[in-house]
Amino acid sequence: MTPRILVTGSNGQLGTCIKDVDDNKFDIKYVSSSDLDITNNKEVESFFEQQKIDWCINCAAYTAVDKAESDYNSAFNVNVSGVKNLAEACKAYNVKLIHVSTDFVFDGEQNKPYKESDPTNPLSVYGDTKLKGEQEVSKALKEYFILRTSWLYSEHGANFLKTMLRLSKDKTQLGVVGDQIGTPTYAKDLAKAILLFIEKDISNYGIYHYSNNGVASWYDFAKAIFEIHKTNIQLNNISTAQFPTPAKRPRFSVLDKTKIETALRQNVPYWRDSLITAMQNIQNE
Repeated sequence: MTPRILVTGSNGQLGTCIKDVDDNKFDIKYVSSSDLDITNNKEVESFFEQQKIDWCINCAAYTAVDKAESDYNSAFNVNVSGVKNLAEACKAYNVKLIHVSTDFVFDGEQNKPYKESDPTNPLSVYGDTKLKGEQEVSKALKEYFILRTSWLYSEHGANFLKTMLRLSKDKTQLGVVGDQIGTPTYAKDLAKAILLFIEKDISNYGIYHYSNNGVASWYDFAKAIFEIHKTNIQLNNISTAQFPTPAKRPRFSVLDKTKIETALRQNVPYWRDSLITAMQNIQNE
């Protein structure tokens, strides 16, 4: 029988990418916040009761990292209360949950890629609320997947790739932070991995890390964008101290992908290869 899947946050970057890579193998219902307010417990419960679903992929999140520092309640409502509502509904209606989380649950003080079992210590409101959301999932459910990812970009929505391309149209030089290290992740690659969990009916539940392979700074990421786009712009490598932001970010947040590559029995694509694909898609549009 074809699994029935609910995708929340369907108008966001990742939700849209799941739509892009969905090749009709599944019966997927996409809902945005206007279709289903995950922060409303009664609404979530009645939705699950009526819809009869097998899987829930939660892409709904409050992701305005800097704004969250002065808007704790909004971040908490979506990233913690909303996730709790979904997890409890999944438990009540025997639905398997795939919940998307972030590298911001770590403090970045480590010098080797973060494994799923490494201690968490978020530096920001965003990271803190995402970690509390993870805890709500593990409290309510035995059968769940939490996928932590990093530096998500795609052809859709607002993201670093789109911002760099936009800024390069009217600027001759740009300063980009070079002392924050992680890995860019193409949201379509993550979307495919999420659907593979369902297709392969993986039963090794728990937390997984997914970002593209390789290591880069934001400066490296920007440099690659302009090289691939053949944009002539002066790029200045600046420090985090020169570009202060309301939210503190992890200095190093490369994720170890061994567990997910083993579970899905396939290698995660290298970040620069995926960047080329995304930029070709943007040009073709």
